[in-house]
Amino acid sequence: MVRMLSLALLLAATGAHAAPPASAEDDVGRFMAEKRLVDRLEEVRTTMGDRVSAGASHVRQRASELVVTAMGFLGVPYRRGGSSVDTGFDCSGFVRAMYEQAVGLVLPRRADEQAAATQKIDRKDLQPGDLVFFNTMRRAFSHVGIYIGDNKFIHSPRPGAQVRVEDMGVSYWTRRFDGARRVLTHAPEAPPADSQ
Repeated sequence: MVRMLSLALLLAATGAHAAPPASAEDDVGRFMAEKRLVDRLEEVRTTMGDRVSAGASHVRQRASELVVTAMGFLGVPYRRGGSSVDTGFDCSGFVRAMYEQAVGLVLPRRADEQAAATQKIDRKDLQPGDLVFFNTMRRAFSHVGIYIGDNKFIHSPRPGAQVRVEDMGVSYWTRRFDGARRVLTHAPEAPPADSQ
């Protein structure tokens, strides 16, 4: 296409009046023009770009709602097995309640199950609303919190404590960091039904 355009410009500039010989490029160019393929490709690119932007905006909004909701529970006491403001929260009960209230997703109950049900991400890719896991009981994924940004997370830490914000850079949390996970907000596709 570019070669064809260059040839046409060269012929026009030199004053030549002979038509260039027909080629496969000419045929493809005519076909694309007749079918408006270039216009349609541009429309698809624009539409997909808009959808990606809208999707990213929606994810940011939901993460923001999640973090704001979680911050509203600062000071609620820890309670082993607790999963509500009335009973208090343990770490996984807090995460589960925040996702259910703010996003409408029901996560598994235990921290290790939450880790298994979410997508692994690198620490450098953490975004507000992602989950951070720690080994606080000599077993992997024994503690969970919600990343809120700026290397901080909110969680329900232990008996006698309350929901609070912590800095992941503190040596206690750095040594025990087990990984980061992202909660996928779309439902997984159901497997195809067997046709019998």
